[in-house]
Amino acid sequence: MSRHYAGYFIDLDGTIYQGTKEIKTAQTFMHQLIEREVPYLFVTNNSTRSPEDVAANLRDNHHIETTADHVYTTALATADYLRRQVKDRPMTAFVIGESGLQDALKNVGFRLVRGAEERPTYTVVGLDRNVTYEKFVQAVLAIQHGSQFIGTNLDTNIPNQRGMLPGAGAVVDFVRYATGQTPVTIGKPAKIIMDEALNRIQLSREQVLMIGDNLNTDIMAAKNADMDSLLTLTGLTKQAPLATDKIIPTHVVNNLTEWRLSE
Repeated sequence: MSRHYAGYFIDLDGTIYQGTKEIKTAQTFMHQLIEREVPYLFVTNNSTRSPEDVAANLRDNHHIETTADHVYTTALATADYLRRQVKDRPMTAFVIGESGLQDALKNVGFRLVRGAEERPTYTVVGLDRNVTYEKFVQAVLAIQHGSQFIGTNLDTNIPNQRGMLPGAGAVVDFVRYATGQTPVTIGKPAKIIMDEALNRIQLSREQVLMIGDNLNTDIMAAKNADMDSLLTLTGLTKQAPLATDKIIPTHVVNNLTEWRLSE
């Protein structure tokens, strides 16, 4: 199975690896992609880790010789999107989130404020494993005072050896419920992260294929962005969707070695 695409967006967990478990077929695919110098980005909803950390994990634990330049997180997408949206307003943000998100915003020129009294232009909410009630208070007050509510992504859970732990969506939903406001959402399945990734890779949406294992995030994101998609049955989705299903990928493979890169 193959079709020519100039570049690829690639999900991580369930597509390239399963938690800490390697997916050998995905490694083989990535080796071919890298050897042929085909443009690609790992597009991930994870906002907590830096691109450098994600790339190091892929090199050290999954034998994929990639770099931070090939990693595009919701933190980077949030920073890129807000930098263009802010226009003549102050580049200030109150953040519920970890270092990956904080650093991404600071790196494009945002000043992170300590609370609602500083009237931040944006209140950005992502996964924060050290979140406190007071942080929620400041986020809610900031939004009540006119700060624009941004959610990095709405993933309900994150897989862990302990089980399915609360994801960024649970943190975002606390603020949504308390404010009664719906956030602008950046990550998959939202269209924003796909548009920002296209800007980063400098290819058109017709030229890029989105690869992932999750119909509701990866494949839906491609659909929302009017892009082609490839579903791999190595992760969350275990069988090809039926024609009657709401979300239909452009292509389906059992694993990524079934996808032939064009010569």
